[in-house]
Amino acid sequence: MSGEGQVQAQASVARAHWSSRWGFFLVTVGSAVGLGNIWKFPYMTGSNGGSAFVLVYLACILIIGVPLLMAETLLGRRGQASPVGTMRALVAEAGAQRFWVVIGYVGIIGSFLILAFYSVVAGWVLEYTWQAAGGFAAASKEVFAQAFADLLANPARLIFWHSLFMAMTAVVVLGGVTAGIERANKIMMPGLFAILLFLVGYGAYAADLPAAWRFLFHFDASALNRGVLFAAMGHAFFTLSLGMGAIITYGSYLDRDTSIPKICLQVAVADTVVALLAGLSIFSVVFAQGLAPEAGPGLLLQTLPLAFSQMPGGQAIGFLFFVLVVFAAWTSSISLLEPSVTLLVERFAMGRRQAVLCVTLAIWLLGVAVAFSFNDWKGFSLFGLGLFDLLDTATTKFLMPLAGLLIALFTAWVMRRADVAEEIGLRGAAFVFWYRVLAFVSPVAILIIFLHVLGVLG
Repeated sequence: MSGEGQVQAQASVARAHWSSRWGFFLVTVGSAVGLGNIWKFPYMTGSNGGSAFVLVYLACILIIGVPLLMAETLLGRRGQASPVGTMRALVAEAGAQRFWVVIGYVGIIGSFLILAFYSVVAGWVLEYTWQAAGGFAAASKEVFAQAFADLLANPARLIFWHSLFMAMTAVVVLGGVTAGIERANKIMMPGLFAILLFLVGYGAYAADLPAAWRFLFHFDASALNRGVLFAAMGHAFFTLSLGMGAIITYGSYLDRDTSIPKICLQVAVADTVVALLAGLSIFSVVFAQGLAPEAGPGLLLQTLPLAFSQMPGGQAIGFLFFVLVVFAAWTSSISLLEPSVTLLVERFAMGRRQAVLCVTLAIWLLGVAVAFSFNDWKGFSLFGLGLFDLLDTATTKFLMPLAGLLIALFTAWVMRRADVAEEIGLRGAAFVFWYRVLAFVSPVAILIIFLHVLGVLG
């Protein structure tokens, strides 16, 4: 039996698959496009010199992001199982040490922990969407800052919105692969792009799109420094949902006729376009109102509401903007819930409904603790960090890079090269280039990120 046959023999014959390449494209873009694109990319750009950050970020997407995205998709399609099941099958196929199964567990744990605090943040967005529907009252920057502080101080409001967002996520995942996840993304992702294009058009008509364009794309060499380099490298890794089991899981539902390199490049381009369009739409409003682009994390929930309260048509534009952010957060949260659900279905023979309810309840409970960490449990800390910061640091700065590093090493150094070539579908110089980037460049880049996080590289 061939290597491919051995893996397929271990996969469930009844495993669901996406209905089309378009379906896989939309769900994977939906996984990648999240708060990192609409919130984190703009504020990191504003805080790191604008165009200098953008240029390094785009280079890192090509060097780090795309090769790893291809590798994760490759693993998922070949393994045809949950991240843990996939790694068990591929380790057996390669005759490798069982240690490598840790890739699957790191991904599952990472996605579980991320969703626990991600849903709380998404709850903030739901609150602001509700407020935007009624229009933001004109006020000062200090008033909007205090309004956000009041939200964090109110555990009941935080838990309500967190619960609603988890319910929204669970309902979609309950529907299954095609009827739930794929169908939801087929609605939300085109809607997201439509809203983004409308907001950019509004920026050109009624805000200051030229200033936003100059800020993002007119390269300023004086702004390029080591801090900008590390920030761009780190964000390029995180923006594509790498290292948290989602891409392996989605790849396991991918048919064998789809070109992994082609579809992954398309996903990376779409994800990057969303981030750039979000930056253009946000900074056109910020500059039009004479506000500071380097507002940091408060850009989304403090600076922008202030801008919407002062601009013509601000109520409608503000509401559309926050609906856009909800869509982005929702599609990403779906991909974070699915890996744990597939694990329970495979390992414990649970029905999908039971698995979704069990995982959702566990994540919801941890999310409640995260909500309390902003107020009643604010005094609790571990390693000097509150629960929210602890989960954020543990996942985005350690678990995700660790999983990415192990994925690169396993694919390039442990799997048989013939099996990798068979699955990826590249030939000749194209395969050699991708393989060498994955084997040498990506691991070094991730190690640099690790060293920066640990403070070894300033």
